[in-house]
Amino acid sequence: MLCITEEVEKIVAESNVIDGLVLVNPMHITASCYVNDLERGLHHDIMEWLEKVAPYHGKDGPNGPEYQHHRTGEDNGDAHLKRQLLGQQVTMPVQDGRLHLGTWEQIHYAEFDGQRPKRILVKVIGIQRE
Repeated sequence: MLCITEEVEKIVAESNVIDGLVLVNPMHITASCYVNDLERGLHHDIMEWLEKVAPYHGKDGPNGPEYQHHRTGEDNGDAHLKRQLLGQQVTMPVQDGRLHLGTWEQIHYAEFDGQRPKRILVKVIGIQRE
């Protein structure tokens, strides 16, 4: 999990949008962008929770049945489920030319597979400075 708030803030500042929205999308089906506190213990808890709900080997462990998705030749069924649980993308407000976050809100990127190169789309929409 990576905190990408600073990178998003830079893109918002460079956009010259003073009032609008910013969309942050991981552009891949085994990754998530989400908003939460920047606290390492919480990151650990989230990953532990995701692994309990969508374990790497499937619900019955390595000796149990695999995910149906694995019949396609892929081995990342858990990564797809974890992405569904954590969410796909975030949309945040832009106010006075800055990312408008709550006190503890930070934008994070989580990768659950890692087998392919990834990119993050950041799109700023709104009223620009004159």
